[in-house]
Amino acid sequence: MTVALLLVAIGLLLLLRVPVAFAFLGPGLAYMLLTDQSLGLAMRLIVNSTASFPLLAVPLFVLLGVVANHAGIADRLFDFALALFGRVRGGLGYVSVGVSLGFSWMSGSAVADAAALSKVEIPAMLRNGYSRRFGLGVVGASALIAPVMPPSIPAVIFAGLAAVSTGALFAASVIPALLMAVGLCIVVFFMVRRQPDIVHTGFSWARLAATGKRVVGPLLAPVIILGGILGGFFTPTEAAAVGAFYMLVLGFAYRTVRVRDLPRIFSETVMTTAAIMLIVSSASLLGYVLARERVPQELSELVLGFTSDPTVFLLIVAALMLVLGTVVDPTAVLVLVIPILMPIALGLGVDPIVLGVLMILSLMIGLLTPPVGTVLYVLSSTMKVPVGEVFKGSLPFIIPLLIICVAIIVFPGFVTWLPEQLGLL
Repeated sequence: MTVALLLVAIGLLLLLRVPVAFAFLGPGLAYMLLTDQSLGLAMRLIVNSTASFPLLAVPLFVLLGVVANHAGIADRLFDFALALFGRVRGGLGYVSVGVSLGFSWMSGSAVADAAALSKVEIPAMLRNGYSRRFGLGVVGASALIAPVMPPSIPAVIFAGLAAVSTGALFAASVIPALLMAVGLCIVVFFMVRRQPDIVHTGFSWARLAATGKRVVGPLLAPVIILGGILGGFFTPTEAAAVGAFYMLVLGFAYRTVRVRDLPRIFSETVMTTAAIMLIVSSASLLGYVLARERVPQELSELVLGFTSDPTVFLLIVAALMLVLGTVVDPTAVLVLVIPILMPIALGLGVDPIVLGVLMILSLMIGLLTPPVGTVLYVLSSTMKVPVGEVFKGSLPFIIPLLIICVAIIVFPGFVTWLPEQLGLL
């Protein structure tokens, strides 16, 4: 009954549009008071939840993404991709996917990706005869590659909470992220066939060479970050620091970042990091409450009593993440459910790395679905269109993402293959 009342209170606060962190924090503190628990204990739980070396990578990867935005890296990638694919029918659709794939190596946030790229890509599509709904859909769906492809902020959070190797989780995410790009390109191929008014861009070797030179520096960023992690030269946290410094150097070299811009860059980084960490800390307090009420044990017994098949368990997890991702921030979901699901997964012999990739991808689909759907609201705000139109445009692109979720469940080997080859598992 106590847990039921707690969940009802959280649900009501979320319906009232209270920020997720405070919707968790208020009921959690109320529970501590009503059960005569020490508020000092609550404060220690809140503070200690973020005192983690792996989580130190979060603000550094956020800084990396913010600097990449201010340095105009997205524009450089867009110009190069347009020069490469512009003459292909539906080229701007493929360009959108390709730019998101390239930008994802530097930004672990779907929201940042959508905000940065939509202002460039969607107006270009509209000028060249593409439908607005198509542009909204392909940009929104492509943005979901960023939280899956390393460096991924959700992956850092999962690795820190589940006590698994961040490097292994990064490596395991590469193939699913590439498959996401392939799946979205397939949808683009079929959808542009129904848009006869699309204008093609001419091809020029000179333009390709000129734009190619401008992306050499940015494309070295993933080599430095992932090469450093997978090669054993850096920890993920150290790689994040090196990557952020490298991106600052590029920004100064390109003269798109100046000293006077640093306060704004650092302020944006602090605000984003504070929002993430506040969710992590408030969800940790709620996790303590659920643990004290034996919710993980009871759910574990319930699931194990229902099935002992790892595939069925993963299907349940994917469905749960798809539902929760539509109403709760993905960071909050990860912090809440990892302590509950990990013991069950280990008891069934499920690889934690497979569980992590599946959870992250399933949750990210929620960013494109109402009622929360953060990416939907970002695109709605930047392009001044109703949220419903963004969602309708995104629907065809959700299909390949769901297929990839099923593929991870049925063939978990393609997730673990790369980290095994690199000796990380």
